[in-house]
Amino acid sequence: MDCHSPGQGLMPASFKVRTVPLDGDDSATEEVLDPDFGEAAIGRVAPVDSGLWWIILLRAYGKCSGDLSVQERVDVQTGIKMILRLCIADGFDMFPTLLVTDGSCMIDRRMGIHGHPLEIQALFYSALLCAREMLTPEDGSADLIRALNNRLVALSFHIREYYWIDMRKLNEIYRYKTEEYSYDAVNKFNIYPDQISPWLVEWMPNKGGYLIGNLQPAHMDFRFFSLGNLWAVVGGLATTDQSHAILDLIEAKWADLVTDMPFKICYPALEGQEWQIITGCDPKNTPWSYHNGGSWPTLLWQLTVACIKMNRPEIAAKAVSVAEKRISRDKWPEYYDTKKARFIGKQSRLFQTWSIAGYLVAKLLLADPNAAKILTTEEDSELVNAFSCMISANPRRKRGPKSLKQTYIV
Repeated sequence: MDCHSPGQGLMPASFKVRTVPLDGDDSATEEVLDPDFGEAAIGRVAPVDSGLWWIILLRAYGKCSGDLSVQERVDVQTGIKMILRLCIADGFDMFPTLLVTDGSCMIDRRMGIHGHPLEIQALFYSALLCAREMLTPEDGSADLIRALNNRLVALSFHIREYYWIDMRKLNEIYRYKTEEYSYDAVNKFNIYPDQISPWLVEWMPNKGGYLIGNLQPAHMDFRFFSLGNLWAVVGGLATTDQSHAILDLIEAKWADLVTDMPFKICYPALEGQEWQIITGCDPKNTPWSYHNGGSWPTLLWQLTVACIKMNRPEIAAKAVSVAEKRISRDKWPEYYDTKKARFIGKQSRLFQTWSIAGYLVAKLLLADPNAAKILTTEEDSELVNAFSCMISANPRRKRGPKSLKQTYIV
């Protein structure tokens, strides 16, 4: 776009089929694919999540079919490496999380998720695990696998330690000291306690917790983003305790997140002046509509996989039974509006493939829970040990007596 080329490894958001005449024969035609890397997208934003989903689903296809010949093909192996190199490339960013622009994932309109949104980090972590499993051993892969393993450890520690929030952590943030200029600072990102919104104080249950939507210097996005939290459970980015706590929170806040049609894409919605500033007065993203707190039936299958993995399928079964009361009668809309998801979305298209597929996959997985294993990933012992070592060395967990020797940062 504007004479600028994207980095190698970027996966298109969509393709269009175009019919063109064959060279030298006007009567004969052939079909070609025109990929869209964001040049035609609303807002001209390139998709970051499509390449990560491609790796995750490539592994799922091999697990499901038993056919590993596709992932072992030279061109497919090259594609995996190109995506990884683009994601793992060094830059100015200090964090192990993936830095992306607003609108680069399922929430593809301006919603204030630029920076390090949870959804991308959960998919990134899952894609790294899947890619490590599929990469063929060869000389050219050694450095990439080493970088991949290092990133997995750092990313898991960063998300689990700094994105997690529950009543204990919320109270800790409430008592944060600020302007801590040192290597052993507790409030590493200089978060001001005044950022804690009144809605969160009332909303957070005593039992349960979740991963916040975003973390940047002096900013925590406390909104609950569904896909990021659900996929953190599925991909093993959240610990076992955190995964159960996320499902506990969903049960505790059922009336807000499931409502009359599962599942709320994020909670709460942006309203008033905040909506005007952050969304740019986007008329499609009005409060409790579309990506701004709308309800998306396609999220049913991610909820189901997460619940099956944690041996709590009854939660997903209850959500599916809620959806069944209306979704077919409503002609399978893309999303629902209002806080309780009582209306079909004002611009929602009907008979949407992913609404139908999300429901069908959820039903089939509940009938055959073992099938969910093609999508879930588990941590290996090396990652668990490395994470434990980082936790024990983290000054937020372990604060010893202050050294008498004075030190200076130059």
